[in-house]
Amino acid sequence: MDTDDRGGPAQPLLALDGLVKHFPLKGGLLGRTQAVVRAVDGVGFDVRKGETLGIVGESGCGKSTTARLLMRLMEPDCGTMVFDGEAVGEGLAGGIAMRDYRRQVQMVFQDSYASLNPRLPIEDSIAFAPRVHGLSDADARTRARDMLAAVGLAPSGFAHRYPHELSGGQRQRVNIARALALRPRLVILDEPVSALDKSVEAQVLNLLVDLKAEFGLTYVFISHDLNVVQYISDRVLVMYLGEVAEIGPVDAIYANPTHPYTAALLDSRPSMDPARRRTKPPLTGDPPNPVNPPSGCRFRTRCPHAEAVCAARKPIMAQLGGGHLAACHMADPASGHSLAGRMAA
Repeated sequence: MDTDDRGGPAQPLLALDGLVKHFPLKGGLLGRTQAVVRAVDGVGFDVRKGETLGIVGESGCGKSTTARLLMRLMEPDCGTMVFDGEAVGEGLAGGIAMRDYRRQVQMVFQDSYASLNPRLPIEDSIAFAPRVHGLSDADARTRARDMLAAVGLAPSGFAHRYPHELSGGQRQRVNIARALALRPRLVILDEPVSALDKSVEAQVLNLLVDLKAEFGLTYVFISHDLNVVQYISDRVLVMYLGEVAEIGPVDAIYANPTHPYTAALLDSRPSMDPARRRTKPPLTGDPPNPVNPPSGCRFRTRCPHAEAVCAARKPIMAQLGGGHLAACHMADPASGHSLAGRMAA
């Protein structure tokens, strides 16, 4: 067990409840707030110790904002975050100090070049955070070289190079090494392979799997690529317009998607079988405006099964068994939807 582990394997590493982040839209002569963009609107889920939780959804659904809230690069408007039994937040009595939290939670961003200081050699970039957290310069550089070796980059050949001298895959390996330099417990990966060639993408994914086992890590993996998420994840969380639509084990989600949005996402994957190719898109229309989302179920304006109850009442997260939950009236036998009984069964 990790020496930092306080609650044992049964206690979630990170628990979120009612997380909200709205961005004001200002206008007028006085620059007053005219409306808000509901980027994250009441999100709650657990990240279990040692798992990889994949987060998927269309652009604009709130995935990256959720990642930045988890990293506390921005403060939520409301909601709670609990890291291994300790509250996360500025000025919370009895909670985890933000410095300690950020040592244990690190992030790898999509843009491998913009994430690195172009004026610093690779070794200095990786050693910077360990130095800030108390390591001597010599120890920080030793750890930086160890991390370079761990991600498959020979320290003798790469330690003194600059970011512009590396390929995209090599830069992303450096970003992974930098994230691991503080020996975190949770790593948030925001589209870490989407900008890479497919051959390089496979190498980086396999590297992430190996590092997770070697260092006992927990991942939150955000991606548009449903096949990548299926490969690397233990559980999958589907977001739509700032809310959680469905969450559950990866095999259950991909074999039996319950929420119509999840089913549409999975059906949108291209098929190599000519007999299974689609002539009509599984999902049409654009997502609603996050400034003024629909009442009730936010997916109802694009859902082929929408009924009056979908507009009148927000669906609850219905339990489907085995840790599989879906926020859909068809999954709740008591919702009053005409298909509720059949879908819940």
